[in-house]
Amino acid sequence: MSSSAHDAQQALPGKPLAFLARYVLKRPWHFGGMFLLIAGAGSCAVAVQYGMKLLVDAMATNDRQQADVWFPLGIFIGLIVVENVFWRLGGWLGCRTVVASCVDIRVDLFRHLTGHPMRYFAQHYAGALGNRISATGQAAGAIYGGLAWKIMPPCVDFLGAVVVLFTVHGQMAWALIGFVLVVGVLIISFGIRGRSKHQRFAAQAARVGGELVDVVSNVWTIKAFSARDRESQRLAEEIGLEARAQRRSWMYLEKARVIHDICLSLMAGGMLIWAIQLWLAGSVTAGDVVMVSALTFRILHGSRDLALALVDTTQQIGSIDDTLKIIVQPHGLDDPEPQLALWRGDIEFRDVCFAYPDGRKVFEHFNLHIPVGQKVGIVGASGAGKSTLISLIQRLDDVQHGCILIDRQDISEVSQDSLRARMAVVPQETALFNRSIRENIRYGRPEASDEEVIAAARHAFCDEFVRELPQGYDTLVGERGVMLSGGQRQRLGIARAFLKDAPILVLDEATSALDTRSEAEIQTALADLMQGRTVLAVAHRLSTLASFDRVLVLEDGQIVEDGSPEELCLQGGIFATLWNTQAAGFKSAED
Repeated sequence: MSSSAHDAQQALPGKPLAFLARYVLKRPWHFGGMFLLIAGAGSCAVAVQYGMKLLVDAMATNDRQQADVWFPLGIFIGLIVVENVFWRLGGWLGCRTVVASCVDIRVDLFRHLTGHPMRYFAQHYAGALGNRISATGQAAGAIYGGLAWKIMPPCVDFLGAVVVLFTVHGQMAWALIGFVLVVGVLIISFGIRGRSKHQRFAAQAARVGGELVDVVSNVWTIKAFSARDRESQRLAEEIGLEARAQRRSWMYLEKARVIHDICLSLMAGGMLIWAIQLWLAGSVTAGDVVMVSALTFRILHGSRDLALALVDTTQQIGSIDDTLKIIVQPHGLDDPEPQLALWRGDIEFRDVCFAYPDGRKVFEHFNLHIPVGQKVGIVGASGAGKSTLISLIQRLDDVQHGCILIDRQDISEVSQDSLRARMAVVPQETALFNRSIRENIRYGRPEASDEEVIAAARHAFCDEFVRELPQGYDTLVGERGVMLSGGQRQRLGIARAFLKDAPILVLDEATSALDTRSEAEIQTALADLMQGRTVLAVAHRLSTLASFDRVLVLEDGQIVEDGSPEELCLQGGIFATLWNTQAAGFKSAED
């Protein structure tokens, strides 16, 4: 299946009920079998009450020697056994089905989330997004489980009770139908009106989760600025808002429970009094009274579970709806089907205009051509457009006008993954996963052998320090690589780029966290890596660009200087000024 067809098929619905139904339809036989088993167990539970009626009627005779009680007793015990078998089979199948569906939900939400452009993640807490995905999986599991074990059994009990009551007294059956419908409409409408309260609680809970992740990930800053009390107070205020939202949601549930209990108590008492009056009039048997009593109280308890489950389901749907509004938005970048056929690495910006959503313009009618195999350095003050240029080449955002071509292919018309698979990027701050060093280096090429991983590490001059670690290449680096120094993290990022061996190499301050000796070693390694590749390098240390073919000086999104390092030094412009300033700084540092 093509990637675009796959993505179209995997498009997630934005409405909670359609979203939940998607995963039921994904496993129709599993869910169907589970619901049939639960319905069968509920039917047996009702039939057990009918078996009790037969047993009581058989015992209600003056001639006990002639009473045939063994047959109804056998029916009664047999129905109990069958009911338990159905419940256990339903539990086994439900466990497999619901858990698997919740796994699919979280994976699909994550996949959709990672399709958003980078500006989306700048607008949302990473922790809150992760919490929403986890909470949605839990909410969906609660809804599926509640539907199977809390909503369906009372419904089956009700239908079974109606059928049985029609064999006893038709008017009593119709009365039961009318009363339950009135209570059901009342409870459901009450629950729907409280949906906004549940949504506010879900949104605030997600916000608090994001705040917690944010402050924990910045714990060094909190300590450095003696801000523990201040952050605790701030967090207490946010958690206080969550607590108030939770109390409103919870108390709304309690109100629904009170209404339900009052209604069902009136129903149960009324049905029992009616049955006894019919027995006194000789219209029904003692077994009928026992059965009506048992069914009435069963419906009483079952409908309590049903009402609570319906209100809880409304709450869970509110939580899912809140998540879908945040995560399941249309992707800001299309992801077409065609694959990038990169053979050479020619890059061209053609009449490109780009501005951020806040209206800040970066490029306007920007043109740039980078021939195959050329090593290009990018220099400029902060805000000049260096990082934006790098992100546009990776298509982390789309241009508003013009196009970016790689080997004469518009990158907006090819698959994002196929584009990025042909680039190796070493960012200013290398992001590492809390996995082993081996896995982090291998991340760009998962199929690489251990020997290739070690060879890449040697090229990046990190094999020596890795072998000195307690577990060597199997050492876990901690969250975002906190167990390593900045220079060590950057060396691993360079090793990852070595291993990926892509035709286009993007360096964004790749040696900024290294000392002078280490930088010299890395520059030697990078010189080997850059051979035969198209290279774009953002650099503040101009010495790293000395061997480059070309340097671009950006200012306010425009190229103001373009030439080799030697040519630009002779021109006496911006680059020459920066070069001389840095050279003077190095000289004074040596003195």
